[in-house]
Amino acid sequence: MGFIRSYRSVIWLLGGIMAGSIAGLVWGSKVTIIQPIGEIFLNLLFTAVIPLVFFAIADAIAQVDAGKKLGKILGVMSLVFLATLLISAIFTMITVTIFPIHQVITLTKPGGDIGQPGNLGEQLTRLLTVNEFYELLSRKNMLPFIIFSVITGFAAMRAGATGQAFRNFLHSGNEVMKQILHVIMKAGPIGLGAYFACQVGTVGPQLFGTYAHSLGLYYIVGIVYLITGFTLYAFIAGGFPGIRIFWKNNVVPMLTAVGTGSSIATIPANLEAAPKMGVPNDIANVVIPLGATLHKDGSSISAIVKMAVVFGMYGKGFDNPHTILMALGITVIVSIVEGGIPNGGYVGEMLMMSIYGFPLEALPAMIIIGTLVDPLATILNSTGDNVAAMMTTRFLRGRLEKPVPSAETGLT
Repeated sequence: MGFIRSYRSVIWLLGGIMAGSIAGLVWGSKVTIIQPIGEIFLNLLFTAVIPLVFFAIADAIAQVDAGKKLGKILGVMSLVFLATLLISAIFTMITVTIFPIHQVITLTKPGGDIGQPGNLGEQLTRLLTVNEFYELLSRKNMLPFIIFSVITGFAAMRAGATGQAFRNFLHSGNEVMKQILHVIMKAGPIGLGAYFACQVGTVGPQLFGTYAHSLGLYYIVGIVYLITGFTLYAFIAGGFPGIRIFWKNNVVPMLTAVGTGSSIATIPANLEAAPKMGVPNDIANVVIPLGATLHKDGSSISAIVKMAVVFGMYGKGFDNPHTILMALGITVIVSIVEGGIPNGGYVGEMLMMSIYGFPLEALPAMIIIGTLVDPLATILNSTGDNVAAMMTTRFLRGRLEKPVPSAETGLT
C-alpha cells in the first residue's frame, strides 16, 4: 500500500494515457473532438513554468549561507557531479548509436530546422542571452531565463540583511508556485489522456513501437550503469573495500527511493548511510542535500533517450558533432533543473524543446518516457549521491574514513 500511495500520481497519469490510447484505437480520428482538452492542459503547464523556474532557482540560491567556508567541498563536489553526469550521458549516446531509435512516422512538421547549428557564435549568443527583458518571459528562451534566475538568487544572497524581505518574497513565491503546479498536474491524467487519444487515433499504434524501444533501451542502460558505473566509482573512492561498504549500505537508500519516488525523500536514508560508507558528516551534509537537487545521473540518461526519440520522430539524425556536444550541455543543465523543481522533468523537457526548436507535439512524447522510467531514474538520481560523496571524500581527504556504525551516526 505504501508503494501505491507513493506512486499514486504516476499510476493515475499512466491510467489516463492508457485510457486515451485505447479510445484512439477504438474510435480513430473521431477522438479529435477532445483535442482541445489536451491542448488546454499543455498550455496551462507552459504558462506556469516561467514563474516556477524563477522562484525555485532564485530561492534555492538566495537561502545559501554565504558565510560558510564551503568552497573546497563545493568545488570538488561540482567536479564529481559533472564527471558522473557526462559519463552517464556519453555511455547512453554510445548505446543509442549502436542501437538507434528509428521512427517511421512524423507527428508534425517542425517549425524550425532541428539540429542544424548555423553560425556557432550567433547560436551561442541566442542560446545564453536575449536583448529585451520581456523576451525572458517566453518558454522559447528558457536557458537565458535560468541564467537570469541564478544571478537574481546570488544578488539576493549577497544583499545580506537589507535583502531579507526580498528573500522572503522568493521563498513564499516558490511555495505558491509549487502548489500551482500541483493543482495543474491534477488534470494530467485527463489532459494527457486526451492528447494521446488524438495521437493514437490519427497516427496509429506505430507510436508504441518507438516507446517500447526507448524504454527497453533506458532500463538496460540504467541497470548496467547502476551496477558497473556505481561499482567503479566506489572502487575509485575506496578500492575493493569501498565497493563492499557501498553496496552493503546502499540497500536501504535504494528501497527508500523506490518506495517514495523522490530524491528529496531519500535524503534522510542517504545521510544515515553515508557515515557507514566512510563519508564524514561535514562532507555528507553538503554533498547529499545538494546532490538531491543538482546531481541526477538517471535524468542525464533519460534526457539523451528523450532527445534521440524526438529526433527520430522528425526524421533527424542524432549523430553530427554539433548536435552531440549540444546534447551533452543540455543534459547537464536538464539534470540540474529537474532536481530543483517539483515535476522538474517537464521544465527540462521544455528546455530541450526551446534549444532545438521542437514543436509543441514533442512534449507529450517526452513526458510519457519520463513517467515510465521514473522508478529506475529515482534510484540512480538519489543513490548516486552516496557514491559521489564517497569520491568527494577520497579526493579531499585522500581516503575514506573508518565506517561509523549506525548507533554512532546520530541519525534515525
